[in-house]
Amino acid sequence: MFRSAGVRFALVYAAVFGISAFVLAVALWYSTLGLLQHQVQNAINNDSQTLLEHQELGGLPSLEAAIHDRLSNESDPDGIYLLVDATGQILAGNLDRWPSGLTQDNVWYELPVTRQGVASVALLKVAPVPGGMKLLVGRDVRARLELRNVLRAGLIWAVSLMIALGVLGALLIRSLFRRTIRDISATTSAIARGDISRRVPVSGVGDEFDELAININEMLDRIARLMDGVRQVSNAIAHDLRTPVTRARSRLEDAALHASTKEEMQAAIDRATQDLDGIVSVFEALLRISEIEAGSRRAAFAVIDLAPVLEDMDELYRAVAEEKQIVLHTDIAKPLPVWADRNLIQQAVVNLLDNALKFSESLTVINFSARVADGVVQIVVADRGPGIAEQDRARATERFYRAEAARNTEGSGLGLALVMAVAQLHNGTLHLHDNHPGLRAVISIPAHKN
Repeated sequence: MFRSAGVRFALVYAAVFGISAFVLAVALWYSTLGLLQHQVQNAINNDSQTLLEHQELGGLPSLEAAIHDRLSNESDPDGIYLLVDATGQILAGNLDRWPSGLTQDNVWYELPVTRQGVASVALLKVAPVPGGMKLLVGRDVRARLELRNVLRAGLIWAVSLMIALGVLGALLIRSLFRRTIRDISATTSAIARGDISRRVPVSGVGDEFDELAININEMLDRIARLMDGVRQVSNAIAHDLRTPVTRARSRLEDAALHASTKEEMQAAIDRATQDLDGIVSVFEALLRISEIEAGSRRAAFAVIDLAPVLEDMDELYRAVAEEKQIVLHTDIAKPLPVWADRNLIQQAVVNLLDNALKFSESLTVINFSARVADGVVQIVVADRGPGIAEQDRARATERFYRAEAARNTEGSGLGLALVMAVAQLHNGTLHLHDNHPGLRAVISIPAHKN
């Protein structure tokens, strides 16, 4: 049983609760009784000091008169007084005899006494009086003893109740703990058996257990999406790479069977090599995306100004656009400070510009801009091509995903996936919008603050 984390957690709770209750009870006990004890002792000390002052001022008759006045005054019915001479003869007071056990002066005693024929318990103190006499002053503390008994009984019941509540609370906590862990265990066991759709139930209370369940569910959703992505990538690889591999094999077989000259054989080999180079480039892109998503490229990060980098790219692609009779309109603000990998940012922007040129027709405009807004550097590439349908934009950044409109164009479907990976590596985002017509791609990266 003690191997159970729920049992240990409940026992720790019960122990802490019990110790706290015990400390509270003891503190209440000693503070209450200690206060009463201190008050009685102060009253006895003050009374004894006053009587001794009477003796100093008026001698023995004044002292005896003061004792008689106190005994006749019913304002303090618990007062105890006894004055004896050097031989032990009682001179004044309300005790029948000198209590046994009182052997030292100025020492506190709590002893049974007989006062006017009634047995009682008193707190006493003896003060020496000149001439060998002794003055005993005290208070009847039976009421305090009764209060102590009442407090003891009350504290016993209170501690018993607190222990019972502690045990009950421990059992409830253990039950809650086991129920939550059981839900998590049942969910993970079902997932281990292959039921990827199972999720941890959320109670809706909004406590830490709900937060844990939500985090676990988000993790499971992420795992499910990754597994779907792996299946889609596998299917895409099998589908998209089968054609070039088959084509290369067919060309080599055809050349082996029908090539009659060395030039024909070399031409077939060159065409097959081009097909295989396309396959290699796909795998290189996949490896590059995996490295970026794993964060292994952060070593090359530095504070850079993107403005000169983007201006160089504008100069390069302006010539390419002119060849296709496309206008490249550029608006790059300065400066654009970021904490980034220069080569990765270049690769991401190159992919966007390549896509824009690929899908743009002659005599159209591509807008290429960059600026800082609200602490974020925004790089925008907007074309006037066919764009991406709204229902396809959410999946456009998946690996190998190609919308129906792009099926017949050259490409592997990895360009936007790489751009998304680069943006996420830089703690940024990639958003695709409708440009009416065309596509407006926006890379947002946090600007570096000096």
